[in-house]
Formats: sequence, structure tokens, C-alpha cells
Amino acid sequence: MADKRTQKPRRGSSSRPGDARPKAAARSKAGGPGGGKPRDDKRSDGPRDGVSGPKPAAAGARTAPRARPDRKPADRPAPDKRGDVQQQAPIRPLIKRQGALPSQTAPLILETGNEDGYQLLDMGLNEAGQGEKLEQYGSLRIVRPEAQALWSRGLPDSEWTKADAVFTGDTDEDGIGRWAFPNVPLGETWPMKLLGVDFHGRLTSFRHVGVFPEQIAHWRWMADRITDSRRPLKVLNLFGYTGVASLVAAKAGAEVTHVDASKKAIGWARENQALARLEDKPIRWICEDAMKFIAREERRGNRYDIILTDPPKFGRGPNGEVWQLFEHLPLMLDICRELLSDKPVGLVLTAYSIRASFYATHELLRETMRGAGGRVESGELIIRESGKPEADECRALSTSLFSRWLPQ
Repeated sequence: MADKRTQKPRRGSSSRPGDARPKAAARSKAGGPGGGKPRDDKRSDGPRDGVSGPKPAAAGARTAPRARPDRKPADRPAPDKRGDVQQQAPIRPLIKRQGALPSQTAPLILETGNEDGYQLLDMGLNEAGQGEKLEQYGSLRIVRPEAQALWSRGLPDSEWTKADAVFTGDTDEDGIGRWAFPNVPLGETWPMKLLGVDFHGRLTSFRHVGVFPEQIAHWRWMADRITDSRRPLKVLNLFGYTGVASLVAAKAGAEVTHVDASKKAIGWARENQALARLEDKPIRWICEDAMKFIAREERRGNRYDIILTDPPKFGRGPNGEVWQLFEHLPLMLDICRELLSDKPVGLVLTAYSIRASFYATHELLRETMRGAGGRVESGELIIRESGKPEADECRALSTSLFSRWLPQ
């Protein structure tokens, strides 16, 4: 997770859910470290932990100079250079598991399509031969780079020119850019709603908007389990970012613990809680390194029924803690297993921008849950276009890998 990044919301910039346009907001400083989770649309390693507010762009502008690679925001996480990272002693050894492996389902494709509050309208190459995607986020239609869009656009140019905001500049997944407003200048934030939860979208300089709609498949599964349960459930959301998943869980009736290493992400999440009118719901907002937090929870004997974890490939915690996904993921999952309650509902892992098949996380999670029974499901999260009149014309966009363990 998560993931994985953010900027501090301007005080007093909250919008009512009914407002149609982003509220103007002052630019904020580049955000916190990677112990949260930097990411791009396919969640690259840079964005989600340290994104700065969008610079004003002239109306109609669609190009901008490429960001210089030697220039980055002051608080932007350091690149993933293993040579610059000192090895850290593990928190504890891995537990040697005994027993049979869980049963398995793979590959499993979880699809997000035409949602109330989000639609992927079209994807394709622009005149310069660069892939882009056209999305509808609430009241806002936006255009962002998409390297996987290798084909021609499916909708006429007249639909693309209706975009309210276009991300320009660096097309690399972790590149810094800016937003251009072809029609009228817009502010930084605007109100959104998904699965009945209100929150703020935000145009950030790393192209993110504060929510990753492919996760709706996991959120809907989680909300259904919470609602159907005949007992109060406890949810742990690691690398929780702007808190939409935490708010969905709380709205469904769960007691939630939300962990992220970025103070700016926590601030954004609290603002979303107020916008969603869920201040009375039991949510603990924890700004801390995820590994340190779960190790302490294990020592204290605290347990959770559902655990969501969405770690970055690389990140740094608030006190300089280093996270390397391939190095630390096995122990993180091992500790998460110990944090599951006696009547667990599920353990969900999402991974973005890693050079591995979902079978890597699939087999790791099966080994982690050896002897626990249940089933491990793994595959990809995809978003399918919903802007075409013919369903067969709606193409799919792969966004991330996932693995999840279910007790049955």
C-alpha cells in the first residue's frame, strides 16, 4: 500500500459534497516520506509519499517543460538506490510455518467498471504518440499519461477536448509535472464520492488525485463482509494514504486503525473524515512507520479481523526507516498473520510497479498462511472503460497485482 505522496490540505478549504468544481487552494509544500506509499496510477514508487500542489497553468496549455531529474521537492523521498541504503537488522526472525498450504485461485481478475463517481472513459495515443487516459472523477474530467495505452483512441477528439484538467510535463511514472486547464482555471481540490463516502480529490504534481479507483473491488468486498458480520469487526489499514478505504470500513460499521508514515496523508485523511461526516466513527489515525507499528501490536497481543496492506516498492518512514518491498514484505506478512484474530475475515495485499508476476506474492502469501487453511486468491486489479456505446469496445487497463487470504 499502500499506497505510496501527499500534500497538506489548506486549512478551511473543505467543500460541500454538492459543489461542482474544485475549490481554490494555496500550493502546499512537497509531502512526507516513503514510509507511507509513493505511487502512480500503476502506483510508481515516487508519488504517494511526496507530492506537491499543482502549479497554476495557463488556460488551454497542454505542454510543459520536462521536469529536471536533478531537481526535486525538498521532502521528496530519495530514489530507490540500494547502494545508498544501509541494511537494517530484521525486527524478528520469520516463523517457520508447518502444515498444508492453503488452497488457491489464480489468476483472478477483479474489475472496476462504471462506478457512481468514477469512469475510465477512453485510452489511446495522442498526436505525439504518447499514451493517455481520459477519466471522469466526480464532476471533473481529466487527462493523464498512461504508458499501457498503446492503441488509437476510441472516442472522438471532441470528447477529449472537454477535459477540465490535463496533466502535462514529465511522462515518467514518478515524474513531476503540472496541470493545465484547457477551459477555465481550477483550484486544487474538489468533492468526490465513492461507495457512499465523501472525500476530497486533489490535483497533485505527481498526477495523482488522492484515490485509486481500482481498489473499489477490495473496498466493496470488505464493506460487504463487515455489513454481513454479526459481530463488530476490527480493520487494520496499513499504508492507508488518504483514508478512503478506512472511511468505507468505518461507514460499514467496523472499528478502524489507519496507519501511514506521512503526516500530510494523515491530515488529508482527517479532512476526508470530516467531509464524509464520519467524525463519530471509531477510527484511529496513526502516523508511524508501518513495520514498527505492527511489531508493537504483535508484542501487545492486539488482533484484527481484516488487514489491508498496500506497500510501496521503496520508501522511508518518518524517522528515516527504510522500506524495500522485496526485502521486507515476507516479514511484514508474517507479522500480519500473527495479528489476525481467532475469527479472521481476510488479509489483502496489493502491489504496484514491481517487476514480478502476481505469482510471486501468491506463493509468498500461501507460505505465510501455511497451516491456517483457507484459500489464497491472486491476480490483477483492472479498470475497464465505460465511455463507449458498445460493451465489446470497452478495453481494460491493468493497474496492480494483488493477493488475498480468505479463511474459507
